[in-house]
Amino acid sequence: MEGLIAAHGGRLINRMLEGKERIDAEKRAKELKKIELTDREISDLEMIAIGAFSPLEGFMCREDYHCVMDTMTLTGGAVWTIPITLSVSSGEAGGLKEGMEVALTDGDGGVLAILCIEEIFGHDKEKEALQVYGTAEDAHPGVKKVYEMGEMLLGGKVSVIKRPVHAEFNDQRLDPVETRRLFREKGWKRVVGFQTRNPIHRAHEYIQKCALEVVDGILIHPLVGETKGDDIPASVRMRCYKALIDNYYPADRVALVVNPAAMRYAGPKEAIFHALIRKNYGCTHFIVGRDHAGVGSYYGTFDAQYIFDEFDPASIGITPMFFDYTFFCKSCGGMASYKTCPHDSSSHIILSGTKVREMLRGGVCPPSEFSRPEVARILIEAMKGQS
Repeated sequence: MEGLIAAHGGRLINRMLEGKERIDAEKRAKELKKIELTDREISDLEMIAIGAFSPLEGFMCREDYHCVMDTMTLTGGAVWTIPITLSVSSGEAGGLKEGMEVALTDGDGGVLAILCIEEIFGHDKEKEALQVYGTAEDAHPGVKKVYEMGEMLLGGKVSVIKRPVHAEFNDQRLDPVETRRLFREKGWKRVVGFQTRNPIHRAHEYIQKCALEVVDGILIHPLVGETKGDDIPASVRMRCYKALIDNYYPADRVALVVNPAAMRYAGPKEAIFHALIRKNYGCTHFIVGRDHAGVGSYYGTFDAQYIFDEFDPASIGITPMFFDYTFFCKSCGGMASYKTCPHDSSSHIILSGTKVREMLRGGVCPPSEFSRPEVARILIEAMKGQS
């Protein structure tokens, strides 16, 4: 759209079939061999269909798959850091051949899309683990997912007949074409995106508002696809986001939209990936904080910021905004970071995740300098329900 940042690769992809094309594809799919997708593959299919993964038009073929791992680019030269693949077992692959069409289904057998198989090739799981996640340990949740996938990969363009049905957050499910329209209607030319899979505490709020000082609006874009089992459920997180926005954000400068992608926990590689997704949604800027998309101790605290130095900024096309570790400082009397605060740690209110969870489970609100009480109350209520 005029006046907004271009999608990655130059145009916003749309792989959704409509009208006669869709009707014809539905009829054709009834006679095709079926391949059932995992939850992650369903998320990836939707992201491809709506253009959130532009310039991808389907699941990666062999050359793109290896090029992404080896050079962090697609074969055409566009920056890309995470393989987007569809796997099958060796047994399933034996009944397939290149050039044939297959129907992609959800867990209930409902047809979602048709894949035209361009290539059938081996899944190099160890290479993917090491080059994308930086470890071969299956204790890493992203690596574990890779190891659980099939031995063969199917590459080719997809034609999507039906989107996955979602029971939650339908008012917040805007596609890239819709967020771009929203930004234009609001007159936002400079928009910062914020990735989150956790409730927003005061440190997150602080860096969001610092970013808001230099842009027109913020897209709070929580990931609601597949996450680790011990992550806070998306339904609880969404209540937290709404409570925070309603009480502490200017309504005309914030948009809450869900991101249907699955979480990879790939640290630095996923920070680039997340930035490109937000570029496709129309953001011009992207917040990268401490340990973005990290898990355990697999990545350095600021590795997700350093990786941006490996690219020409023009090749990414969205401006990263880097923030240091932030906290409430009693001596400063407000939120601060190691870049701005001269006082030692005895003045800083910093709580570990373990300590915060312990307090919430005990029905105790963390200090208001760490978490807004409205958010803490929602989390306490949710934890009581779990117990």
